[in-house]
Amino acid sequence: MFHVPPTLEQVEQVEHVERAKFEKMAPQLVVTDVVKTAEFYRDKLGFKILGYFLDPPVYAMLARDNVELHFGKADGDTMQTNEAVRRGLGNDVYIWTDDLESLHKELIANNVEIVEGPVKRVYGTIEITVRDCNGFTIVFGD
Repeated sequence: MFHVPPTLEQVEQVEHVERAKFEKMAPQLVVTDVVKTAEFYRDKLGFKILGYFLDPPVYAMLARDNVELHFGKADGDTMQTNEAVRRGLGNDVYIWTDDLESLHKELIANNVEIVEGPVKRVYGTIEITVRDCNGFTIVFGD
């Protein structure tokens, strides 16, 4: 039997239903070298390594302020970036910051590969696009 879930409108009509608030999000990127990636994010982008799983590590969790990123080890030697399947429009991670100018200086001081920016987009946001040690693109916006 096929069950159709209620629409948001139907849920909101029920008086006693409280909606849970999402607190944080931690996207996982699949990489060939978990330790190398974690160290790049720590040394170049200022993240803190929260922990590794197994030895040798197959998973890493990192955080900077309210942003968490997780990295899982690929089964083989191949990875796929969003750019590979959506050329010209694909980024892998988007992170908002409260001080893009200071971040820009930090990226330059840490010799991070800046692909573009700072640039003001047609939608009003100023963005900086960088590439990590795996070829993933991270966009920082204000």
